[in-house]
Amino acid sequence: MLILEAFVVFFATLVADKLSGAPSSQVWLAGGVLTLVLVVLSRLVNAPGGYVAGSVVQLPVLAIGFVIPLMFPVAAVFVALWAVSLWLGAKIDRERAEYDAAHPDQAPNVT
Repeated sequence: MLILEAFVVFFATLVADKLSGAPSSQVWLAGGVLTLVLVVLSRLVNAPGGYVAGSVVQLPVLAIGFVIPLMFPVAAVFVALWAVSLWLGAKIDRERAEYDAAHPDQAPNVT
């Protein structure tokens, strides 16, 4: 999810560079840093605090809408997808743990 969001931010940076009145260097610095942060966080999601960091980075993605108003609905879709991903992931983990507890002979042997 975060990698897809990084692509969207990169392309939004291209648009902001042409449409905003801000200097190109500032637009590319902000867009590039946010893109890089999204890519790095996509690799660190399983680390402690990874989900929190992924959730926090949704705010600057939403803030892009102040520069490019059409990014508000796009960012809102990604925030919704992020929230649903967290919810479904927790549900799957919970159901898997319940199944493993009910069927200890079939549980995978993780070492």
